Amino acid sequence: MSQQADLVASYFEKADAQDPSLFDLFTDDVEIYFPKFGVGKTKSAFLELGSGFAKRIASIAHRRDQFLVIEQNDYVVVEGLTYGTGVNGEEWSGGETPGGRFCSVFQCRETTDGSKICRMHIYLDPDYLGEDDKGFLWDRDRPNW
Repeated sequence: MSQQADLVASYFEKADAQDPSLFDLFTDDVEIYFPKFGVGKTKSAFLELGSGFAKRIASIAHRRDQFLVIEQNDYVVVEGLTYGTGVNGEEWSGGETPGGRFCSVFQCRETTDGSKICRMHIYLDPDYLGEDDKGFLWDRDRPNW
């Protein structure tokens, strides 16, 4: 695994552990994208994203042993699954429920403090719990999530 892939692996490990040192992995001017949040720049945007996320999600974790990781130059792309619980107590599990699949694109940059994440774009359906009935254009009980 490359230094960039190791950095991204640390991101997921720290995110799942809710380790505040997670912010040390980012450049100060990091660019963050998340559906329905849009694009934000700086670590404070990441905090803003997290505070909005916490309004609906009580816990989330990534199935790191099942990641598909693709690297090219200073980019690392990770496709994977999450599982967790909403603040309403309902649970989801990617691959078993409608929500929980994601793809994230990271860009890393060398800084005076070592390699850091300077761009993180997350692509997923933020309706983890399948609450948006209008968003189901097909049968929500499809057997193969």
